[in-house]
Parts: sequence; structure tokens; C-alpha cells
Amino acid sequence: MAESDPNMGGATLDGGRARCEAISWQELMAQDSRPAPAILTEESYEYRGSQPLAAERYTSEDFARLEREKMWPHVWQFAAREEDIPEPGDYTVFEIAGRSWLISRQEDGSVKAMHNVCLHRGRKLRTEDGTADKFTCPFHGFAWNKDGSFDGMPCSWDFKHLQAEKMALPEAEVGRWGGYIFLREEKGGPTLEEYLAPLPEFFKRWRHEECTTVIWVAKEVPANWKVTAEAFMEAWHTVVTHPQLLPFTGDANSAYWIYGDNVNVNHVPFGIMSPHVDPNGKTQQWIVDEFCKYNGRSADNYDAAGDPFAVNVPEGMTARAALGAAMRAGYTAQTGYDHDHATDAELLDGLVYNVFPNFAPWGGFMPNIVYRWRPGKTPDTCLMEVRILARVKQGDPMPHGVPMKLLSNDQKWTDAPELGVLGHVFEQDMDNLPYVQEGLHASKTGEVNLGDYQEIRIRQFHQTLDKYLNAEVAK
Repeated sequence: MAESDPNMGGATLDGGRARCEAISWQELMAQDSRPAPAILTEESYEYRGSQPLAAERYTSEDFARLEREKMWPHVWQFAAREEDIPEPGDYTVFEIAGRSWLISRQEDGSVKAMHNVCLHRGRKLRTEDGTADKFTCPFHGFAWNKDGSFDGMPCSWDFKHLQAEKMALPEAEVGRWGGYIFLREEKGGPTLEEYLAPLPEFFKRWRHEECTTVIWVAKEVPANWKVTAEAFMEAWHTVVTHPQLLPFTGDANSAYWIYGDNVNVNHVPFGIMSPHVDPNGKTQQWIVDEFCKYNGRSADNYDAAGDPFAVNVPEGMTARAALGAAMRAGYTAQTGYDHDHATDAELLDGLVYNVFPNFAPWGGFMPNIVYRWRPGKTPDTCLMEVRILARVKQGDPMPHGVPMKLLSNDQKWTDAPELGVLGHVFEQDMDNLPYVQEGLHASKTGEVNLGDYQEIRIRQFHQTLDKYLNAEVAK
């Protein structure tokens, strides 16, 4: 548990200006071993009010229905990675909010997203990923080509009333960026690049298109998809939920920035002690040693050769600088790309971006975490996915990404050993989330109260959601 409780600000209303009195994110950037780019130094915080949220946003089937009708069809959704379907004919089944899609690679390398539903009697055409030039319904044999055009059916003499050109599978818009494949069910509205802005400009440094999926684990969570996503939109729950991380995590030092309606970020510094830890008797080497035990992103999760975080801190050097130097050399050797320009922050920290509504890629140069949350069949469940991307060595071909491992309801995140200690961190979150969902149902006040700064990402998220539900977004 925390050994001290730093002053987190006064009790007066100040429009979100209060900050932890410990070293700030910008001050850390000024101390970095390399000059930090503007995307890491220019604050983008905006006070968005202090009003409570209604608990029914997380519990009501009526609210979930509004999301399905007014939000999900009109947003760009992360559907797949390029390495999931590398060759013509490869396809993946993507299901979300009551829709089922076939994401199919075409002969020219393009990608199509088609409804995964037979237009005869409504059977799903596919339930698993695979490779196919033709999608034939297992019920009666109606068939479609991989581009969604109608191929034919048995007993065509009985269907003279159907016209082949009107039997194509309905399509969604497809957008591609940084190795990610997106779809939008209803056409119209901002382009993918406009929707993601400023992410494409920011991620030019980190080049996710050069990465492949090396770990992919998913599990149903007994909590609303928003409850679950919001647990990863702020770092300050670390002080109680993840106390083992405090020796090397600047939880209260984190920066919380928002960009327009769709994008936000939480910059979480690693390699420094939390302001909640008593520093007396603690050395910079102790920070590194604790980091090696619990950071959850050590390269031994992906490279059996060893853990490059295990470094000795030279006299007069900070833990952050020592870890950054080790990572700079280690990632250069592993990938063949020069990392000399990379800041300590880009090599160590949790640069956790979110794109509305449910896509969260980490920035930086280390193996990157990517989260996705999909609503369940009721407002009380969701599917949480964790991908780990690693950069393919320069000059090597892009390998096929690993398939998703779906844990059963009886399994824990720790039953996926490839996650390493990340599995333990997720289990600590799971100790909260089901009881958050139960508590929201039981709430006497029916309200959720947010912090003005550390939970600004959650407030921005709900304000954007309201714009869709109230038809205030151009579609």
C-alpha cells in the first residue's frame, strides 16, 4: 500500500487546474536523455466541466440499444490488423454490437468488409477465421465470392425472382492506417485520417505498420464495455489496485490530454517512484530492480534471450536514464533500426492513447500494447482483448500474426503465460470491475463522479458518445 499521501490539490473549485505537487510530466521531459518531440511536451488539456454521469449509462439495456442504433454504425472501428489476413483469400470474422463481418483480403491486396450473413435464410457464413475464395453457406449452399459478389446456389430454378446483381453481400467502408484495418458500417462522415487525427501524425515516429501481433489474448469481463475501458483511461487507481507498481510508476505524475472528440492520451512515466512512496532509503537501483520484477513489458515475454531491463545503474545516473540507455541499445540490436533519437519516455513509458469508442494503441518504441473492448450480449458483459505488437526486424518479411487466444469464463488472465506479469495486473483490475458493475446497479444516487484532470479522458469519451446519441455528429 501507499506509504504517503501527497497533497493532490485544495478543495476549491479551480476548473481542472490542480495538479500533484510532485515532478510534472513536462519537467520529466525536460530531463530526458534525448530532446523530446512536441507530441510529448505540448499540453492538450481542456476543462470539460465537473457534472456527474448517470449510472444507467453502464447498466441500462435502453442505453445500450441507443449505442447500437446511433453510435456503433457511424464510427470507425478497429476491425483487424494487416498481419491477420496477409494473403489474398485470407479472412477474419469480426463481430461487434450485434453485427458480424467478414474482413477479406482481395487479389489486389485491398480489403473488403462484408456482412457475414447469408441472404437466403440468415445463417452466418463463417464462424472462424480462415482462407477462402468463396463463402458458401453450410445450410443450403448459397455462395458468394471473396469480394462479396453473388456466385450462385443450388436449385436456381426456384429463385428466378432473385437478381444476382442485387444479391451482393452488404459492405462497410474500409479504412487502413498504420497496419490497422478499420470499418464503418454507414457511409459518410469524416475520413479515417480525419477521424483519427492527430494520431497518424504522432505515430509516424513509432511506425506500427512495421510491427506484427506476437501475443493476442481475450476474455469476457462481467462488466459493461465502458466500465472496462475506463479502467485503462487513468493511472491513479495504481495506488490502491496495483501497489506493486508504485516503486517505478509515476501514477500521480501522469499527463492527461485530449484532442478534439475522438483521441486522448495518458502519459504514464516509468522508472521513477510514485509520489505515494516514501523515498527515504530508496535508491535508483532499487527502482530498476522493482521495475524488472513487475513492469509487465520485459522483452523476455517476447524474446527468450533475456531481459534487457536488468541493468545496473551507474553512479550519478537516474533509473530512467539507465533503463533508457539499455533499451536504446537493445531495441537497435533486436530490430536493426537505429533508436539513438528515441527519448527515455518512448522506450519506457506507458503512452496510452485512446480512439473513440474502443481502440487503445500504446505509443513508443517498445513492444506495444493494443487494447480493444467489445460490448457483450447484455450491458453487464464485454469482451476485452489485449494484443502485443513487436517490430519486425529490418529486412525480414512480415510474419502472420498470432491468432487470438480466447480464455474461458473459468480461466484467469494468468492462464495466458505469454502475458507474463501483465496477467497478474489484469487480474487485479478484474478484482474491481465486476463489483463496479454490481455497484452501479445498486447505486442509491445513480451518479458517477469524476476527477477534473485525472479522469478528463473519461469525461471526453462520454461527451463524444452523447454527440452520437443526440445526433450532433455529422454522419
